[in-house]
Amino acid sequence: MPAALAGLALAWGVMLVFGGMEFDRGLLVLGYAGGAPWLSGAARIVTRLGDGPVLIGFTLAIAIWLAWRRDWRDAVVLVAITLSGRLLVELQKAWTARLRPDANEHLVQVSNLSFPSGHAANTTIVLLTLAVLLPVGERGRFFAIWLAVLLALLVGVSRVMLGVHWPSDVIGGWSFGLFWTLLLLRLTGHTIDDGTSPPPGFAPR
Repeated sequence: MPAALAGLALAWGVMLVFGGMEFDRGLLVLGYAGGAPWLSGAARIVTRLGDGPVLIGFTLAIAIWLAWRRDWRDAVVLVAITLSGRLLVELQKAWTARLRPDANEHLVQVSNLSFPSGHAANTTIVLLTLAVLLPVGERGRFFAIWLAVLLALLVGVSRVMLGVHWPSDVIGGWSFGLFWTLLLLRLTGHTIDDGTSPPPGFAPR
């Protein structure tokens, strides 16, 4: 775990220092979906999964459900991880003060700073935390974790496709989101280690 956290922190730092350079610009231009209406339309739909009201509403709804089940501790852990992560993302944006890319027209409205991507970070934090805390059993947790990873990846990529984030913003968001989730889950006595291995009987025969 310490090595994984150190690697994620390093990835965040590299994206901060080298973001906005030519390689970043090249990936931004390559990933932009402005010339393909069906792609940009799909990206607009996917990116909504990472909108603040959607994630906050989903978090609070699940927290209330956990509390109703008398899983008070997990309800508090869920709210604490997701809201503290959101606050830290906003503080990072204010500290780094990186401007949004302007190489292409923004295909959705944005109003704050760029690094790290809040959509990428917050989707990672919320969905991974839910995948670990929900009482779905070993097999269900395995699939929930990988579904969370897939959705976080899609939301992050959608931000580049829409022209509102540098690729380094998105990678930085993923890195921070995973770092914060792993750290706080570990500190609260949870782990995703069991969920990342296929459940018994899953391997092909």
